[in-house]
Amino acid sequence: MSGIAILGVAIAVFLIAYVTYGSWLAKQWGVEPSRKTPAHTEEDGVDFVPAKAPILLGHHFSSIAGAGPINGPIQAAIFGWVPVLLWIVIGGIFFGAVQDFSSLFASIRHKGKSLGEVIEENISTKAKVCFTVFAWLVLILVVAAFADIVAGTFAGVAADPADAAAVSAANANGSVATASMLFIPLAVMFGFMNRKNLNLLISTVIGVVLLAVCIVAGLNFPLHVSKNVWLFIVFAYIFVASVAPVWILLQPRDYLNSFLLYFMIIAAIIGIFGTNPNVQLSAFTGWNINGQTLFPFLFITVACGAVSGFHSLISSGTTSKQLNSEKDAKLIGYGSMLIECVLAVIALVAVGYLTADGAYTSIGTPPKVFATAISTFFANMGMGDKAVSTVHTIILLAISAFALTSLDTATRLGRFLFQELFATKKDGSKNILGNMYVATIITIAAAGLLTIAGYSKIWALFGACNQLVAVPAFLAVACWLKKIGRNHKMFYFPMFFMLAATLSSLVITFINNIKKLIDGTGTFLVEGLQDILVVPIVVLAIIMVIDGFKVLFGKTKQQA
Repeated sequence: MSGIAILGVAIAVFLIAYVTYGSWLAKQWGVEPSRKTPAHTEEDGVDFVPAKAPILLGHHFSSIAGAGPINGPIQAAIFGWVPVLLWIVIGGIFFGAVQDFSSLFASIRHKGKSLGEVIEENISTKAKVCFTVFAWLVLILVVAAFADIVAGTFAGVAADPADAAAVSAANANGSVATASMLFIPLAVMFGFMNRKNLNLLISTVIGVVLLAVCIVAGLNFPLHVSKNVWLFIVFAYIFVASVAPVWILLQPRDYLNSFLLYFMIIAAIIGIFGTNPNVQLSAFTGWNINGQTLFPFLFITVACGAVSGFHSLISSGTTSKQLNSEKDAKLIGYGSMLIECVLAVIALVAVGYLTADGAYTSIGTPPKVFATAISTFFANMGMGDKAVSTVHTIILLAISAFALTSLDTATRLGRFLFQELFATKKDGSKNILGNMYVATIITIAAAGLLTIAGYSKIWALFGACNQLVAVPAFLAVACWLKKIGRNHKMFYFPMFFMLAATLSSLVITFINNIKKLIDGTGTFLVEGLQDILVVPIVVLAIIMVIDGFKVLFGKTKQQA
């Protein structure tokens, strides 16, 4: 199958969907460009700060993307390119982009409050508490995992100095670390330039040039620091990133980082259209591959290549507090997800080019598969070894950099959720647990303990938990739109489908773990611990859904 045909058709469909379905959604929900957003009405200089559309697009896109749309489709390729492509396109247009856009819009119409607060106002306090606890625990797992991944990616000390391959890998890690650390002061400088209202085009050109300088410096001056030291540095960094004014670090860092992602996508598109690679991956490999059935595992594995509950937390957490105008909501909420879907299709073409059955492990990790395929396209276009090597390195560096971007955003979101959960005491007085610094310390401490204890023991549950967050996101917005008399029927099918997929996945995991424990192939610290966690997760989900359905399908008076 032609790589150009797959990517070209997908891009065309996404563009049509953005212009048609995205605009229809904005009309149905009542987007009003003239209406002031919370970034203005609630501006505090820390979390609520108006941002120009390109800057906020960069922040939002960097936060939701990361390595997810690359890892997911490559891992799901075992089912063949047709089902993966169909889910990316259909899921992206009618599930993921709708969730991201609606979560952002609902939040700005609720004074920039997070999804938990929207749930409380439109469903119940009980549902809000269940959601907030569940979402906070998911974010703790994200912070723990990404902190460990980032520290491992930055580790520039070879275990065996005599092993040439180990030394080379350590140098590559050190290069990523140097560039990533240099991005931080660059972001602060850019934040101040933007704060002084310097022309955005001029400041962007300066920022991108300096970004390139950071990359060159990283390639030539790798940092040789151990993983344990990096863990300490990373946790210290995310504390600062979580409490610092959003305009000084998080917003500009994500904006500048987005250019790395744009470069990666553009380079990949040029490579595909320049070589028209043959996708040798089978169109469809079967309904059950290695014990994994197409439903529900395909829809869990592709993850943010089609829909991700984590996105709703970002839309209603950081992005809604920076949206300058409601007219930007469609571009940032709906458009960002479709761009991410393009990246997911590129990842599918990449793995399809390199493998016939989707088995990629002999090549390396999904990011390695992606970088190898794209750099090979450039080699096939006649580029020299140096250019091909540079493209390969920059792609890997970009993917690694976004792990840190997702990490600091997840920490800030965890802080928001914890603050909202303990905002006030029953007597109305302020709760110390609702303090910004206390909430951040508790969030990071919990993630740190999970990192030490071994987050990998429960990481298998993350996919289903992440996708499960999409269900209350759809439910909350649907209940709110019903209350104000707006069309909310577009949420029904995505909500029921994701509920079925996620709960099926968790139940299957529970049953398989029981079987492993019985036959002795499983252990209590892994399979047993997972099953202990599955039960409260399912119970919390059911409580949220029951309370939400009472509102959604009951008789409710419309509000003005």
